[in-house]
Amino acid sequence: MPVTAAVRARCRALLPIGEDLRYVFPAQSVSAPGVAGFMIVITDRSITVLATKMFDRSEPASVWAVHPRRTRLGPVEFSGGPTIEFGGMVFEVDEEYVAVVGAADAEAFAPGDLPRDPLPDL
Repeated sequence: MPVTAAVRARCRALLPIGEDLRYVFPAQSVSAPGVAGFMIVITDRSITVLATKMFDRSEPASVWAVHPRRTRLGPVEFSGGPTIEFGGMVFEVDEEYVAVVGAADAEAFAPGDLPRDPLPDL
């Protein structure tokens, strides 16, 4: 299920003004002690990791880290569950967001591989 418009708006509120939000997906850190929830937000300029509230994983609370947009998210590892490693952390993502990771990397590193927008005027 895609991230809702309300969650995207809450994420957008924590980003610098003027950044164009491209992709958002939830993730859980499996490299930190315990399980911590995050939202990975990809914009036209950066990849921002937002920490979520402890009891509401759909509520971003603060900026955890900011990486340059040309930071590669993949490849996705599938041993035990889909995970990505970047910024010195390992994040588990739901299978439904694996395509989002691939699309974000393709947009930054191989834009010619992306399909053309079927409805560019919307």
